[in-house]
Amino acid sequence: MPAHRAAAYPCPMSDGDTLEPYSWRRDPAVPAFPDDRPIIVFDGYCAFCSGWARFILKRDRARRFRLLPAQSPLGAALFRHFKLDPADYTTSILIEDGAAFLKSEGILRIFAALGLPWSLIRIGRVLPTGWRDRVYDVIARNRFRLGRRDSCYLTERGDEDRFLA
Repeated sequence: MPAHRAAAYPCPMSDGDTLEPYSWRRDPAVPAFPDDRPIIVFDGYCAFCSGWARFILKRDRARRFRLLPAQSPLGAALFRHFKLDPADYTTSILIEDGAAFLKSEGILRIFAALGLPWSLIRIGRVLPTGWRDRVYDVIARNRFRLGRRDSCYLTERGDEDRFLA
């Protein structure tokens, strides 16, 4: 893996603690994986979340993001590493520049990277994080009302290099 500069921010945890950048590299429970590009860990059984993954694949023209279903062994290990429940995927995780971003912060960072017009959504950062995360939590709690997949979302032809397994 290429050397990375340390991120200027620590990794926020679900319990309010923080971790050093790239902390998963020192966690023996997390298998080694390429972390040279941003990774989005998402609920592969959730129709809403799988739709979000397709949305990103279609609009990420630079092919910057990699996707990882939370139900994979690596996804579950990352959920545990960040003190998240590996059986209750109420947040996606954006891993970028050595840090993990949860809930609304991760979503806003993803939109910002997709370019215009989607990057304009980052204006949502003017709202307090607590407000943004409450909206995120309402959507997360109700996401299965939009449907549940019988199998985990997998890559489509031509996008195999954009998924980690």
